[in-house]
Amino acid sequence: MFEVVKIEGRARRGVFTCAHGTVQTPVFMNVGTQGAIKGAVSAHDLKEIGCQVELSNTYHLHLRPGDDVVRAMGGLHKFMDWDGPILTDSGGFQVFSLSGLRKITEEGVTFASHIDGRRVFMGPEESMRIQSNLGSDIAMAFDECVENPSTREYVKPSCERTYRWLERCITEHQRLNSLPGTVNPGQQLFGINQGGVYPELRVWHMQEIAKLPCDGYAIGGLAVGEPTQTMYDIIDAVEPHMPADKPRYLMGVGTPSNIIEGVARGVDFFDCVMPARNARHGKLYTWEGAINIKNEKYKLDESPVDPTCGCPACRSFSRAYLRHLFAAGEMLAMRLAVLHNLHFYNELMERIRASLENGTFEVFRAEYSTKLARKL
Repeated sequence: MFEVVKIEGRARRGVFTCAHGTVQTPVFMNVGTQGAIKGAVSAHDLKEIGCQVELSNTYHLHLRPGDDVVRAMGGLHKFMDWDGPILTDSGGFQVFSLSGLRKITEEGVTFASHIDGRRVFMGPEESMRIQSNLGSDIAMAFDECVENPSTREYVKPSCERTYRWLERCITEHQRLNSLPGTVNPGQQLFGINQGGVYPELRVWHMQEIAKLPCDGYAIGGLAVGEPTQTMYDIIDAVEPHMPADKPRYLMGVGTPSNIIEGVARGVDFFDCVMPARNARHGKLYTWEGAINIKNEKYKLDESPVDPTCGCPACRSFSRAYLRHLFAAGEMLAMRLAVLHNLHFYNELMERIRASLENGTFEVFRAEYSTKLARKL
């Protein structure tokens, strides 16, 4: 299911295989929360911009249209007409972001729907059943994503409970995969490392979950407000204890520079809403740094967003036209901007993989980790 084919330092070039295809890693997963990329981007568009893995949200799809509806429609692949790999998160992050509307027990979490306020319960078994109904290729274990900062006194028992929840996830996931009529009996399960910003808790938790039969392992609970260097320090502490023969996923990260630095620390999978969200507000990525397309200086600029880019926006339209669309409030502005940023992220991963194959990743990192973080 996963093979590391090249290593440079701690950076890894790999191949991941699942029920709906083969994924070249390192990979960025494009976030389609409710079965669609925000900004009027469809699954067909994802193919054109080089997306390998689509990511959808368990919490949102459970509430609307309902995972039972998606199952009745043949699963999420058929529902959104995407034939490539899909990862579904467990719903944990969204549930735990409802801090004032939820109650945590050993069994799971009771929370109020953000749509209509109705009370909903989700625990490890419920999360596994929802994700099984969706039919994703990778299901994420149900965990508690704690706030940063949180006290060590809170984080330690939370980690221990997340470990027990993972054991329950594994049991239920195996049961569901064995049932006749399961949407995707080849669905894989990734465990999630937690522990806040406490390296010793992170290491302990990683060592323990690595003993369990997961298909991959994620580092969760980062990029939620802690300093960037703290995030890098946690990855440095955890990575030596992650199984070398399993994929490694850094959840919710991040900027182009974060991704390059994550790859340098041994991470294989990434996802983040940032490229699409920034695009919808006019922040666009180029190979020289980021620009704000709404700025006055682009009013008469005939050049594309990035002259080296082959995305649908850059192939056909100028910076001046895109700026006009934003100023006029046209939906096309968001669509073209999102397509550009996601194309950029997918191309970033292609260049990272090529540099690993050529043994020049450190050269690539030295040039672009800082350059892509600047604003033009």
